[in-house]
Amino acid sequence: MGAKKIISMDRVKRVYEREALLKNSSEARIELSFWEKFFNNNFVRKFLIIVSLAFIWQVYSLYLDNELMFPTFVSTARAFISVMLSGELPEKIITSLKILFFAYICGILLASSLTVLAITTRIGTDLLDVLTSMFNPLPAIALLPLALLWFGLGYPSIMFVIVHAVTWPIALNIYNGFMGVSNTLRMVGRNYELTGLRFVFKILIPGAFANILTGLKVGWAFSWRTLIAAELVFGVSSGGGGIGWFIYEKKNQLDIDVVFAGLLSVIIIGVLVENIIFKVIEKRTVIKWGMRSF
Repeated sequence: MGAKKIISMDRVKRVYEREALLKNSSEARIELSFWEKFFNNNFVRKFLIIVSLAFIWQVYSLYLDNELMFPTFVSTARAFISVMLSGELPEKIITSLKILFFAYICGILLASSLTVLAITTRIGTDLLDVLTSMFNPLPAIALLPLALLWFGLGYPSIMFVIVHAVTWPIALNIYNGFMGVSNTLRMVGRNYELTGLRFVFKILIPGAFANILTGLKVGWAFSWRTLIAAELVFGVSSGGGGIGWFIYEKKNQLDIDVVFAGLLSVIIIGVLVENIIFKVIEKRTVIKWGMRSF
């Protein structure tokens, strides 16, 4: 009886200790200071980094004291607001994004087709290996002379070089992702008698989506900078053009603060796409499925 009483008392003691520990830990979370809560916010930390970079920019440009070479952050911000309110820069941004969207989708479709062919046939595997070895190291900007010769001056030439920039990194990431799908998932698909495209869409794509998303992000980055570079060279058609051509024109007019405003818009769009669109997709897929942590 005494032994049972001791055991029961020990259990009660452990229960109280556990509850006290949980209470203390919850109180510790509640008693975080304002600054600890402030710096635990991911958005706040990134915002402070951006503010710090803008401050360094402002100080350095004031030190140089040459607006023609390196305008201050304040003058760049004023120029950015001015061209945005006038509608000049938004028009260029829309033009660039339209070209980018269609070329990016074409690159994804081409990369997906090559990858599906590669995982279903041996000749497709050899074809993808040869093509990626040949064209992936080839800078898209090096194809500008050929694009001009084949498609002339205008949007088709820009789309051609963007498709080249997008296709190969996406194809490589998708293929590596498919090859990395576990044998267990493959056997599950075989047990359900999934073959061909059904096997690809129901087993391979979900299992390799982390690699696929990485490929899409790399392809986006390549396509965005290729677009700007191409427009800087021949991004004008019938008097129009995108952000790259806008930057080139303003450079010729020596509106350097507006040039920096154009470059700032390129950076802002890149940051927004990376941290909003791709982050949302990542949270709702690979993180939700437990394939990757935050």
